Amino acid sequence: MESSSYTAPTPPSYPVTFSVDYPDRALNRLTTFFRIFMVIPIAILVALLPGGAVGTYGSYAAGAGSLVVFPVVLMLLFRKKYPRWWFDWNLELLRFGNRIGVYVALMDDEYPSTDEMQAVHLDFPYPDAERLSRGLPLVKWFLAIPHYIVLFFLYIAAFFVVIFAWFAVLFTGRYPRGAFTFVEGVYRWYNRVYGYAIALVTDEYPPFRLKA
Repeated sequence: MESSSYTAPTPPSYPVTFSVDYPDRALNRLTTFFRIFMVIPIAILVALLPGGAVGTYGSYAAGAGSLVVFPVVLMLLFRKKYPRWWFDWNLELLRFGNRIGVYVALMDDEYPSTDEMQAVHLDFPYPDAERLSRGLPLVKWFLAIPHYIVLFFLYIAAFFVVIFAWFAVLFTGRYPRGAFTFVEGVYRWYNRVYGYAIALVTDEYPPFRLKA
C-alpha cells in the first residue's frame, strides 16, 4: 500500500520583495559599538533630501514627504498613469532608506551606499496603471490601519532584538541567525505595507506574515 504525504501549498509571492544577505562572517565590532554615531553623516544627507526622513524603530527610512505620493494619487485618479520617473525615484529612495535602516539595525557593517544595492534587496515591478484601481489609492492608507497596529508591536520587538544582536556582535562577532531573520521579516512587512499604501505600486493587500 502506497503512502502519500501532504505538502502544504507555498504562499504566493507578494509583488513587493525584500531580503538582506546574511553576513556569514565576523562583523566589525568597533563600528558596531559606535553605530549610532557612524550613521550621523548619512542621516544628515538623507535629511537634506526633499521632505527629509522619518524614523523606523531607530532606523532611517524614506518618508512619505520624500516620495512622490499625492501627485501619483491624482494621476491614477484622473489619468490612469504612473509616470515611470516618479516610480524610479520612489523605488531608489526606498532602497536607499532601507540600506540605512539595515545598517542601523547592525545587519550589515558596510556603510550605506547612495546608489549601490549592497546586501539589501528591495524590488517591486513597474505597475500597469490601467490595471490599478482608480479610486483605491484614496483609501489605501486607511485600509492599511490593521498593519500599522501590528507593525507598532513588531517595531518594539525588533528594537529589543537589535539590542540583543548588538551585544551578540560585540562578544561573538556574529549576528544571531534567528534575530537576523526576525528583523529582516519586520523590514519586509514594513516595505510591503509601504509599497501598497504609500508608493501605490500594487492593489494587492499585504499579507500578515514576516516570511517571503
